[in-house]
Amino acid sequence: MTNYVPNPQIAILDTGGQYCHMIARKVRELGVYAEVFPSGTAANLLAGRKGLIISGGPASVYEAGSPGVDLAIFSSGQAVLGICYGQQLMARALGGTVRKGAKGEYGLAVLETTAEAGPLFRDADGKQQIWMSHRDSVSTVPGGFEVTGRTNTCETAAIADAARRLYGVQFHPEVAHTRHGRQILSNFLFDICGCTPDWDPKHRIPLVQQQILDVVGDRNVFFFVSGGVDSTVAYSLCLKALGKDRVRGTYVDTGLMREGETKFVQGLFESLGSEGFHVEDASSEFLTALHEVRDPEKKRHIIGEQFVHVQDRILKQLDGHWILGQGTIYPDTIESGGSAKADLIKTHHNRVAGIQKLIDEKRIVEPLALFYKDEVREIGRELGLPAEFLDRHPFPGPGLAIRCLCSSVALDLERLDEGWLIPVKSVGVQGDSRTYKPILAITGENLHQRAIDLTNAMEQVNRVVSVTGSNYPVEKLSVQPSAITPLRLDRLRTADAIVRRICLESDFEKRVWQFPVVLIPVGTAAAPDSIVLRPVDSVDGMTAESVAMDPAILARLTAEILSVPGIASVFYDLTHKPPGTIEWE
Repeated sequence: MTNYVPNPQIAILDTGGQYCHMIARKVRELGVYAEVFPSGTAANLLAGRKGLIISGGPASVYEAGSPGVDLAIFSSGQAVLGICYGQQLMARALGGTVRKGAKGEYGLAVLETTAEAGPLFRDADGKQQIWMSHRDSVSTVPGGFEVTGRTNTCETAAIADAARRLYGVQFHPEVAHTRHGRQILSNFLFDICGCTPDWDPKHRIPLVQQQILDVVGDRNVFFFVSGGVDSTVAYSLCLKALGKDRVRGTYVDTGLMREGETKFVQGLFESLGSEGFHVEDASSEFLTALHEVRDPEKKRHIIGEQFVHVQDRILKQLDGHWILGQGTIYPDTIESGGSAKADLIKTHHNRVAGIQKLIDEKRIVEPLALFYKDEVREIGRELGLPAEFLDRHPFPGPGLAIRCLCSSVALDLERLDEGWLIPVKSVGVQGDSRTYKPILAITGENLHQRAIDLTNAMEQVNRVVSVTGSNYPVEKLSVQPSAITPLRLDRLRTADAIVRRICLESDFEKRVWQFPVVLIPVGTAAAPDSIVLRPVDSVDGMTAESVAMDPAILARLTAEILSVPGIASVFYDLTHKPPGTIEWE
């Protein structure tokens, strides 16, 4: 979309972090368009921008081959803000030192600014909640810099050289969970850089429609819709841009869907007035392909490629010249390693090799590929889609397969001083890198704060859960050999339906952004599985905060789930993102 904004005022230097384009979106929300460049872009190519922002990233500045910047940017006269890795890079480049900390900070932390915090913290000073994701930190600040903020773990959480307009923060102001992050970025843009608002987000729909027309040309578009917000909004945009005769949709029942999902989707598309919509039952194909597959990345690849096989079969039956439409949003691309130096967190089903081939052949249109979930919902509202649909919780494309964890062998739980180490691995994101680690189960009081402290201190885990109820003592539980089977999927489907029903009845549904229900192979021979509850609050899915449930509602929910045949225990995921991803696989 940069063609429509010829002179972006801000350049964002991408060091490979998962948050680079979140910065661009936040800047855009504030009315200023930002353009993203590789971190090493020459300073002369960035001339004319009023300010530069160096993003966070997964590397360590003292490692060979780590992302760098043209040092001339620091003497160009332009204002510079370094975020996380960006602060470390700037400090080291200008004579400071960076070291690995004794322990990291992942998720919520408390920042306390100094008495003279400066213009970056105007109306955002004092003690406040921030969002961290780091282990390295600046240990010695460069000459001319002052420390303007600290946390209990990081003595240099914010630094500044106001005379040269160089600023750094170790935390992430671009995420929703940094309470004054929007104000901090606004201060940088308007007070320090001198930007003027020049971007109206209400222009999105006309721009996207024109993009659709440019990409599609004289071809028609075929969607494989899930009933989720992303694919339905993308489908509706193409309907609006191209007309009903040129857009068709198929819902593929993979056998990995929630209870009642197919009926819901059929009703939704009838309400949209879609004329070319039908349901394809491919459940036996997907379940056969997933037989004995346990590795999460393999699951995602197999599901993605299976979608391609089904898509190819259906597309060959169509008359005329068709290309594929997808509801891909930006986090799908970023978490799949789609940014210049971004780490692979998890491969999304719409970014497997078969889909990438279609992208390379220019046989795909993705109207929402630059947007985040909250922006997609806003576009849906502008299109007039019903609130009941737009407010629905996200559901992953691979369905229940990535919420049904498996193990090839039996394993015992390990008793630690901190709790029980469960040798079932889940995916996490720590320091912008993918992790795959066991789970720690704890009991007692002050659970959410303890979970933060434990994931910061214990490198061997990326996720902490509490035990909300069990049919057996924890010491009697063990990891059971398991795979994706119809029986286990039905077990998970039943538990998920219980959660959705009780959350709707209690209005807890409105308090959370998403509520994954996860089946893990932890139990006994008679009851081989347990359920993990994962309610989170988020804006765009790139970061998320674990939400505590009312004890009475939780007790009711736990009791009903424990009555499901084959379920041994119920756990509650206390982990923010980072360090744990929203989905477990």
